Amino acid sequence: MTKSVFSEKYDRFRRLLIDARKEAGLTQVGLAEKLSRPQSFVSKYERGERRLDVIEFFEVATAIGIDPFAFLRIVHSSAVPPQPETLSE
Repeated sequence: MTKSVFSEKYDRFRRLLIDARKEAGLTQVGLAEKLSRPQSFVSKYERGERRLDVIEFFEVATAIGIDPFAFLRIVHSSAVPPQPETLSE
């Protein structure tokens, strides 16, 4: 099993978070200020260099102004389902 930070679903999660930040009219610096974190914190999770844990995700969602549960439903429903492995004979 691959690490989730490298999965398609996590990539979709990251991209949707970036879109939500931009739709809220926030730069990475602006979001970082709301979170009382350095800009590099936002940059690193947006580039996939670090993972957000559940608590951090809720803090980011609150700062952006999105419903974290609705957001996760979107991530889950829009993810590409895994393809069954084809057995070769």
